[in-house]
Amino acid sequence: MKELGCRFCGYPLRHSFVDLGMSPLANSYVEPEALQRMEPFFPLHVWVCEHCLLVQLPETESPEAIFSDYAYFSSYSTSWLSHAESYVAAMVGRFGFDRESQIVEIASNDGYLLQYFQQRGIPVLGIEPAGNVAQAAQERGIRTLVKFFNTKTARELVNEGLQADLLLGNNVLAHVPGLNDFVEGLKIALKPGGVVTMEFPHLMRLMAENQFDTIYHEHFSYFSFRTVLDVFRVRGLTLFDVEELPTHGGSIRIYARHTEDESKPVEPRVTELLNRERAAGFDDLDHYLSFGEQVRETKRKLLSFLVGLKDEGKSIAGYGAPAKGNTLLNYCGVGTDFIDYTVDRSPHKQGRYLPGTRIPIYAPEHISQTKPDYVLILPWNLKEEIIEQMTDLKSWGGQFLVAIPEVTVLS
Repeated sequence: MKELGCRFCGYPLRHSFVDLGMSPLANSYVEPEALQRMEPFFPLHVWVCEHCLLVQLPETESPEAIFSDYAYFSSYSTSWLSHAESYVAAMVGRFGFDRESQIVEIASNDGYLLQYFQQRGIPVLGIEPAGNVAQAAQERGIRTLVKFFNTKTARELVNEGLQADLLLGNNVLAHVPGLNDFVEGLKIALKPGGVVTMEFPHLMRLMAENQFDTIYHEHFSYFSFRTVLDVFRVRGLTLFDVEELPTHGGSIRIYARHTEDESKPVEPRVTELLNRERAAGFDDLDHYLSFGEQVRETKRKLLSFLVGLKDEGKSIAGYGAPAKGNTLLNYCGVGTDFIDYTVDRSPHKQGRYLPGTRIPIYAPEHISQTKPDYVLILPWNLKEEIIEQMTDLKSWGGQFLVAIPEVTVLS
């Protein structure tokens, strides 16, 4: 087998972080007419580089195949919209962005976030590779380029006289296989006094809370703060602040500036988080190598629990059709033998089937019509929002379940 190289430092990858077997692309929802056709599966085996300690998934399918036609529309999560609106208020308050500023969002999806800058009269530009999703943003009047962001795109923006005062990306840094080219593009597209913010799931939380279902083929890299700091430093960008966020089960928002821009001092939170990661073992390769058995144990416990419910004659439905749910179900081998169906608020997923498991997806009203005994919440990071939406579940004695960090019946 050809030796794999680290996407950051190029060092050979020799150490397994976790092997989740073979899995379909997590957002490749199956149309009814395709149920009798073959579905491609790819290795979902994550490695850790012994040199730079970047946790990463080798590229087995091109970004074009994964992202060019995309089923995820951000605006269908009310909590995510609230998060976006709060972010915009915070950035305007902290950095004073106004009508003279230029905001650029990478992987801007359906305009869920840029709309709040635009409502304040601040010029915006979205960059989104999925044409179907970008169209939704354009229909809102949000200028959106349909392309991937890289050094080539960044230079095109500069040649048009456009650089960003604020260059942001939520849940995109982990999605790029060409990591060095992407971060170099950030350097090029950022004004001399500008700010970059990036949000992504924090590897420390992923490991501590057993969030292995956030591993799927879209996510090429899994970042600790120490590693992402090195990735940006090498490309001439300094991380001057960091915030820990509850989103996606525990994320961090990093703030970067040009290294030569000394107007933004490095905040104490940078050193504090680095010290906490060091104390938790993130400078030690052995810490990373302990994760695989923890994941295997979770699989055994979930299957044992579901088998017990089915032996009692209980009916089980799912709530949500997120990518993370597809990783969980495919790795654990949970199909319609355990879960009758799932539901999702997005009409772009309704009427289709989950990849691999072929579990049908309905509108949320289907739960009230069928009255299952248990509902497994697949986007566990949104469980409070979902429970609030499904208050009638208790009227027939139904109960909610989550599988991460461990199988739990929610009261």
